[in-house]
Amino acid sequence: MSVELMSADGPRQILRDVNFTVGAGEIVGIVGRSGTGKTTLLRVLGGMVRASSGLVELHGRADNLPGTVVTVFQDYGNALLPWRSVARNVSLGIERGLGRAEREQRVADVLRLVGLEGRSSDHPWQLSGGMQQRVQIARALAVEPRVLLMDEPFGALDAITKATLQDVLLRIQAQTGATTIFITHDIDEAIYLSDRVFVIAGSPGSLIVQEPVDLPRPRTQLETREHPRYLSVRHALAEALREETA
Repeated sequence: MSVELMSADGPRQILRDVNFTVGAGEIVGIVGRSGTGKTTLLRVLGGMVRASSGLVELHGRADNLPGTVVTVFQDYGNALLPWRSVARNVSLGIERGLGRAEREQRVADVLRLVGLEGRSSDHPWQLSGGMQQRVQIARALAVEPRVLLMDEPFGALDAITKATLQDVLLRIQAQTGATTIFITHDIDEAIYLSDRVFVIAGSPGSLIVQEPVDLPRPRTQLETREHPRYLSVRHALAEALREETA
């Protein structure tokens, strides 16, 4: 797959020959330096940008149905509607497809999944940044997506909140089985969450590494980071990023 977009100076190639397969239920982290096309790749996967060449297929189909692929963005503040309650923000994607009783039950279920069952009547401005991001994740889960895309979902959060939400995400993924692809600038986050980590490098960006993370699950912050394999994966990823700038 390649992507070319128009700029003020004419057409510019953003991604070149990026090819990979992600298994059902797999978690894939994508790392790379700024400007290598990571967000563009996620937008192509989410159907927001069209590839100049190549296809994105879900279970052999290129015409993904609405709701099968959902994206969670880093800017949770602008992603939520401040005049709507938490519950009504979460229900946005299912208001037309479900009856009231089923919709309310679905909202209650996903809020319980992200640990916000007691905040359904609150508004976004009454919540911390971490809680607002949980609301955005709950809204994505409400449509029961087969693929969850996340663009630096925890990048704007403090270290303690980030670690908490990493564990929330792992718990959610284990329960839902949704295929999850996320972008991060944090190598440690990529390793902790992922089954594989992709490294995108260069301009135009290309996929240079697909590093398997064969660490046992379920994972915990301390035990996983102390595992001998963790350090070897971290070294391989850091080396790939270092060589890209050499």
